[in-house]
Amino acid sequence: MESLPMPRAARSICLATALLGLPAAAALPSQPAPPASPGGPRQMLIQWMPGEVRCRGTMVSGQAIRRPWNMLGWTVEAAPRSTTLRFAIDERGRPVSISRDGPDYLPFGDDILPAMAASRFPAGKPHEGCGVTFTMQAVPLDQAAAPELMSYTINPLSGRLPEEGWKSIRASGGPCLDTPLPRALIRHIPDFVKIPATPGVRDWSMIRYDLNAAGKPVHAAILTGTGNAALNAAGLTAMRASRFTRGARTGCLAPYWREAGTLPAPDMPEAIRATRVADGNCPDEHGWATPPQLRFPEPYRRRRIEGWAVIRYDVAPWGELGNLTVIASEPTADFGRQAITVLRSARLPAQRQGYVGCVDRVRFDMGPQTDPGLSGSEGAPPA
Repeated sequence: MESLPMPRAARSICLATALLGLPAAAALPSQPAPPASPGGPRQMLIQWMPGEVRCRGTMVSGQAIRRPWNMLGWTVEAAPRSTTLRFAIDERGRPVSISRDGPDYLPFGDDILPAMAASRFPAGKPHEGCGVTFTMQAVPLDQAAAPELMSYTINPLSGRLPEEGWKSIRASGGPCLDTPLPRALIRHIPDFVKIPATPGVRDWSMIRYDLNAAGKPVHAAILTGTGNAALNAAGLTAMRASRFTRGARTGCLAPYWREAGTLPAPDMPEAIRATRVADGNCPDEHGWATPPQLRFPEPYRRRRIEGWAVIRYDVAPWGELGNLTVIASEPTADFGRQAITVLRSARLPAQRQGYVGCVDRVRFDMGPQTDPGLSGSEGAPPA
């Protein structure tokens, strides 16, 4: 953790968490189905597609924006169909000061700001006043493109992909995906620790291959994925060295994935480090009667994106915090909202009089990645 100077009425809180070692199959509970309607509810694949990036009216080109992870939802006619992000681009090409127009909550939209934070633009060309609009596409599962469904299975945020989606995936393969599936006798796994991780992005590769009569993989090739060249190469090498039960098959599919690398928080400007309230009476140091409940924002934990926020607040004589205001937060406004939630859970010791103008810095640090190679292959999609 960075050691920060402690100006009058300013303190630092560090929030650290280690990424849980969850396989790609782990997921949040499925969204419950709505009440039946005459036409019957339809389960959809929810995708957010970015438009042009413009900074003060000028289009900015470069590396594609990282798309938010796909989700599952039921018929969503009433849901908002677009949302606009506001941000700047620093000299390293990193989006910073990211916020979103509209209310804090957006259905199916909790990965939009994290995906933008993980995106990159050409270095050496900082910009201010940037914006991009994301548009929702809700596609019935039986009409969704197979690569989009495959992407969902790597990050199954809304529960297991229903059979309707698996049918589309199987159709992109071949007879190899018919039951009974070929059984792995020798399965080689890449040394994921040696594969460079992309900060903020879980990389994946979907390999399509055939099996000869002896159960040896042949014609292995990358079908789709995030484009991590090292992961692609290691996955192909591992698949070619694997062996399966005898019998020629065509159109087998197998994914490999590499957990995201940690994306450190942007540097805190010196002016923010030294933030203080001139007319405040908050002491330089104070203890907590009830310590803050430190919770890392889940959408950023999944992507291993770190951040920070600087919060101003007052304290009532009985120790309750009030008038909480975000002074600054990076890389997105979500860290400011989460920092307020963290501090609202705290209480200071009761005093004869309260305080005004307290300033705390809350840092959201992931902590060490205990198993940077925690990734794997599940073989062919399940039947």
